[in-house]
Amino acid sequence: MPEATFMGVPRSKIPWYPRINYEKCNLCEGYSTPKCIEFCAHFVFDIVEENGKKKLIVKNPEACPVFCVGCQQACPIPGAITFPDKEEINRLIQTLRQEQQQK
Repeated sequence: MPEATFMGVPRSKIPWYPRINYEKCNLCEGYSTPKCIEFCAHFVFDIVEENGKKKLIVKNPEACPVFCVGCQQACPIPGAITFPDKEEINRLIQTLRQEQQQK
């Protein structure tokens, strides 16, 4: 299967995926399922057990659509899910595209 790309750049080279602030994330306590998991149709997240406690992880970072922030918006806890700076990622993509064109 060919490698996934975004704007002609291999997806594996684009560090766009959610970051979880474990000091804030409480797995959406009071809800049956964390809102990020409920929102994301790309199976980016999973819940694992670590030291007897459940923990949200980013299991499939490359499955996250570049520039999507829907899970962050669905999260009821501000700052529990963050993303890299869009402008910085856009500059990186442009640089990677130029490098590919020079090959």
